[in-house]
Amino acid sequence: MGPLIGKSTIIHSELTMLPNPDQLLARLRELHDLMRDALHAHLKETAIEIMSVETEVRGGDTIYALDTRGEEILLPYCEQWGQQTPFLLIAEGLHESGLGEGHQLFGCTRVEDAQFILICDPIDGTRPLMYDKRSAWILTGIAPNLGRETNLSHIEIAMQTELPTTKMLISDSLWAVRGRGAHAHSRNLITNELREWTPRASQAASVEGGYAKFSKFFIGSTGWLAALEEELMGQVLGPPPLGQPQTFDDQYISNGGQLFEIITGRDRFNAELRPVAHQVLHGAAGSHLCSHPYDLCAELIAREAGAIVTDEHGKPLSAPLDVTTPVTWIAYANRDIQNQIEPTLLRLLSRALDGANKNQ
Repeated sequence: MGPLIGKSTIIHSELTMLPNPDQLLARLRELHDLMRDALHAHLKETAIEIMSVETEVRGGDTIYALDTRGEEILLPYCEQWGQQTPFLLIAEGLHESGLGEGHQLFGCTRVEDAQFILICDPIDGTRPLMYDKRSAWILTGIAPNLGRETNLSHIEIAMQTELPTTKMLISDSLWAVRGRGAHAHSRNLITNELREWTPRASQAASVEGGYAKFSKFFIGSTGWLAALEEELMGQVLGPPPLGQPQTFDDQYISNGGQLFEIITGRDRFNAELRPVAHQVLHGAAGSHLCSHPYDLCAELIAREAGAIVTDEHGKPLSAPLDVTTPVTWIAYANRDIQNQIEPTLLRLLSRALDGANKNQ
């Protein structure tokens, strides 16, 4: 039996349909704090060789030993939460009979009795974190239970919390309720002191002089993506002046991390086009080594911080809430940058896909 959650193009109003969003936020904050503190302690006391052991492949993604530590905290917490409020959890590694891969009910036995849907990525950015190179992120999103119609566009509450490396003393946490803007605080992991701040995407009118790039992490599609990126920037910005770079590249192997860079004004443009690259190169949108809906479950925060996030057709993300669907996403810091980049990018993508279809 396939997943119970199917794709829809419905985009509902800007008003939240979830009751008591502040209570749900408090629950998410408690969960995130528990997971961050436990994982940070585990990172400091565990050898890289142990954390980086490959345990299995799920939904087209490699699972490492570090990933299982996040699940060990998530699932017992959901058991306790479900005793008060029944809900459906969507995350990797769940195999509840009859619900399909990545789905599990807490506090009820029928999907229609779940009061909301929680989609979660306990560790987004496992690879850089397990080698103690760069932060990973806990990502969660909550949507009203609209049955098979529920998709990424319906998420009304989102939170992402930084899983810092062993050398870091500060962890950032960001959250949003639809229509209320984006909010954040930084926590000192030694003193527990909090500093509140307001996320705000870049107000620059051009990508020139800033960080703007395609995600191209793994061998297989890197060459095609790099060539398309060169063509895009060449058409948008013209030939680069001799010795003067026009844009900068920063490959942060984490969807939450990439969106964090957009949310905080560090990056101006990011395109995750690996599903398109796989379709052009291999004739189908592969699910391996690309983004999935749980990787984008906190995308609401970026939009509430002023950024624009679309799919490869320039439309809002509406992928089904599951753990397997490949997701293409494009983030622009603001409307000016969208107007600068999007027309050329969508034309190039359409040309590439049309060419691939003709060659099939």
